Amino acid sequence: MKTVTGLGLALLVFGIAVSCKEKMEEKVDYAPSETTETVSPEVVSSSAAVEKKDSDRKFIRTAEIKFKVKNVAKSTYAIEDATTKFGGFVTYTNLQSEISERNETKVSKDIILETIRYQVKNDITIRVPNTKMDTVIKTIAKQIDFLDFRIIKADDVSLQLLANQMAQNRSVSNDKRLEKAIDTKGKKLNSVLDGEQTLADRKEQNDNSKLKNISLKDQVNFSTLNLQIYQNEAIKHEMLASEESIDSYRPHIGLQLWDSLKTGWYFLENIIAFIVSLWGFILILFGGYFIYKKYYKTKS
Repeated sequence: MKTVTGLGLALLVFGIAVSCKEKMEEKVDYAPSETTETVSPEVVSSSAAVEKKDSDRKFIRTAEIKFKVKNVAKSTYAIEDATTKFGGFVTYTNLQSEISERNETKVSKDIILETIRYQVKNDITIRVPNTKMDTVIKTIAKQIDFLDFRIIKADDVSLQLLANQMAQNRSVSNDKRLEKAIDTKGKKLNSVLDGEQTLADRKEQNDNSKLKNISLKDQVNFSTLNLQIYQNEAIKHEMLASEESIDSYRPHIGLQLWDSLKTGWYFLENIIAFIVSLWGFILILFGGYFIYKKYYKTKS
């Protein structure tokens, strides 16, 4: 009897424990998630047109990615470090604060509160080895807070490289035959000059073909990534000293009247001094006048 009672108690305890566990799991399942949604690196990266080791295909791969980050400056440093780490280099970066609004509020007679709304942005162009492009993109994706767009292009230039190489080989072969023809004695001068000009033109074409091939191979070996990163708009408040108006330094009316009297007196002094400086001329005028009067009276 005691055994049955003990077994019943054990089953009761076990049932209560299972019921509590199910309720706990139910609470966990319906609990709201507090984690912030982030962009997975696998979503941003791409294996588009990745060359296989045994393939003759050659692709020029480029990528354009625009995304928001928490802090543009810190993300810029992280992207530059990742680029260097995987054997790439930065060809362009333009880190700037774009001001959308600027206001000034007078707090007191001597202080102004300046409010600036701005957004920090950076346009970055990097070049990385083609084999490391996906790795670099996955590393950069760790900085993404919100992805605007991701565009990856792969241009197949296998035939273009082959055509340039064939044209280059054909040009070299023709140049050798033309050189032998020019070296032949007994040719007329005009024929030799025309041949030399043709040879110079073909060499120039050959050099251009070489440069095109070198440029294409460089673009194949190093992929180009254009990144546009930005952060949320921020507000900056700064207290500035107020520039006092010149009106506060204007003298009162009494001082202005006194200055006017002094200015008039100085002007009168200048007139008197000028008249005195003409004493010789005035003396001659008076003398002539008296002589004229005396002569006129005598004659009368």
